[in-house]
Amino acid sequence: MGTVDVETEWFLVAKMRAFVETQDPSAKETDNFTLRRFLRARDLDIEKGSSLFLKYLKWRRQTVPNGFISESEIQNDLSQRKVFMQGFDKARRPILVCFLAKNDYSKRHMEEFKRFVTYALDKACARMPSGQEKFICIADLKGWTYGHCDIRAYIASLETMQSYYPERLGKALLINVPGIFMKAWKIIYPFIDKNTKEKFIFVDNKKLQEALLEDIHESQLPEIYGGNLPLVPIENA
Repeated sequence: MGTVDVETEWFLVAKMRAFVETQDPSAKETDNFTLRRFLRARDLDIEKGSSLFLKYLKWRRQTVPNGFISESEIQNDLSQRKVFMQGFDKARRPILVCFLAKNDYSKRHMEEFKRFVTYALDKACARMPSGQEKFICIADLKGWTYGHCDIRAYIASLETMQSYYPERLGKALLINVPGIFMKAWKIIYPFIDKNTKEKFIFVDNKKLQEALLEDIHESQLPEIYGGNLPLVPIENA
């Protein structure tokens, strides 16, 4: 994405707003920062950004008709204790911690899993302090084997995040990555859009704590990584 000045960017947002409101009146309820994220996700192309945003509005009405996903709709995924959230990094981005080896492929129901991803992303967005639009994710692959390989779930997560929560991921730190995961990564990688690819960072096991402390102060780092905060299950965050 080329660098443009702030004034130009907001001018493009205003043009995008004028268009999307003619296509879907509910767009009036959306703030300019949200429109800007969809515009940025399509490199400030108003037509493409508008298309992505209008698709999002339709998806939101269908997937989250009550305005939120209730815990009762995602009991299977919550019971696996695979996503946690607490603390903020040095840029005041909320921290999501995901344990990929806890995802039970044999019990996974795709529609429920997609609702769970939406639930987790909504939680992360709700915790963002004023002025912050992104979250950071620690994806922990400790204990991951081929038996945990759930390509469909990984791609569904990516598609949800990229299509409906664009420009929300600040950084994804992949830690405790076993060598065999790289075969799965080669399948997943083409599904990551170019603006998101650079946000995925593989962390060397030997420099794990050092790498985490670059972004996260010890007082905000989970205890299991040498910090001071206990992990909080996503539903309690």
